[in-house]
Amino acid sequence: MTAGTAFRATCGLGFLAVALGAFGAHGLKDTLTANGYLPIWEKAVFYQFVHLAPMLVAARLQPFAVNAWIAFFLGILLFSGSLFLLALTGAKWLGAVTPFGGVSFLIGWLLLAGAVKRAI
Repeated sequence: MTAGTAFRATCGLGFLAVALGAFGAHGLKDTLTANGYLPIWEKAVFYQFVHLAPMLVAARLQPFAVNAWIAFFLGILLFSGSLFLLALTGAKWLGAVTPFGGVSFLIGWLLLAGAVKRAI
């Protein structure tokens, strides 16, 4: 993976976060609210948005902080992805996947800190 590809993929994830946020707030609001899953959907969107910024930083660092970027990507996939699926399906077992995404986020932050220290 190149830094340019990572940067563009992060932009795609940003687009997706806006789209999913709007879809949850408008298209799915009644269903998510009736099932009690609107806060879960909102948390998934929030964590996806928050972790886009460090992904952009990782992609722009010289050298490219690929390991940090991948950790954040996996965090979004596992954390936000599992919460989106939980909110859509009600499959409670998906809650067991979410912490792995949280750990990926933590690893990403540690790797990014090390990469910044080396780059500056």
